[in-house]
Amino acid sequence: MAPLTDDKRTELLVSALKLFAAYGFDGVGVQQIVEAAGVTKPTLYHYFGSKQGLLEALLDEQLGPLHEALTRAAVYHHDLPLNLSEIARAVFVFARSRPDLYRFHLSLWFAPEQSDAYKVAVRFHERSFAVLEKLFREAARDHGNMKGRHRAYAATFLGMLNNYVSLGLNSYAALNDALVHQSVHQFMHGIFS
Repeated sequence: MAPLTDDKRTELLVSALKLFAAYGFDGVGVQQIVEAAGVTKPTLYHYFGSKQGLLEALLDEQLGPLHEALTRAAVYHHDLPLNLSEIARAVFVFARSRPDLYRFHLSLWFAPEQSDAYKVAVRFHERSFAVLEKLFREAARDHGNMKGRHRAYAATFLGMLNNYVSLGLNSYAALNDALVHQSVHQFMHGIFS
């Protein structure tokens, strides 16, 4: 029997992402994943313990760079439009570079609340939301009309960005600097009007 290698683990992650992006988490079985990766079920269970463990590892490893970029962009330096521009740019760049991953990530926002996929993904959604919520809480100290609205602003801005990404992934918009500017202008106009 051939020894297990990190290559097999990587191939499982790559194959799972392709299948999840195409058919959704619940639309893919373990057998499909292992066949696509060219391994056996025991190999998947060795590395991840379960299909849910595979999903958790996939999101943890592959969404990590997005979270790091969001965290860097959200360090508040008393210039909210600049922060929002950096956040939008980070999201758009990531979505352009990893369209299958981001499409799958978006689908998990709307997974049924009691599903295994939602239970795994909610931690990643909350992490992104918390970064934005913290930014708006800090910005409220400079902008009195924002006080007490940090949760709503975080949800609205993140939702707007994700909607623009979905338009971009479906070829209805270009995820570029012009859209970054438009997004931030639209959002800032709304919160200060």
